[in-house]
Amino acid sequence: MTISAFPVLERGGSGLELTDSGMTLRDYFAAQAIGPLLQQIETYPDENWRTGIAIDAYAMADA
Repeated sequence: MTISAFPVLERGGSGLELTDSGMTLRDYFAAQAIGPLLQQIETYPDENWRTGIAIDAYAMADA
């Protein structure tokens, strides 16, 4: 089961239920880890720094 960080449930005037599951908690924590990782950007190879940061951010989120 994936837990959402910011789920939304709205009941519109038309009687339809509008939902947005929001981002997952894993995505939320990975996003929080990006700032400190960017401060250490010199540790990543020039060409693949974005991939390296994403991998490390999700590794921290999963810890």
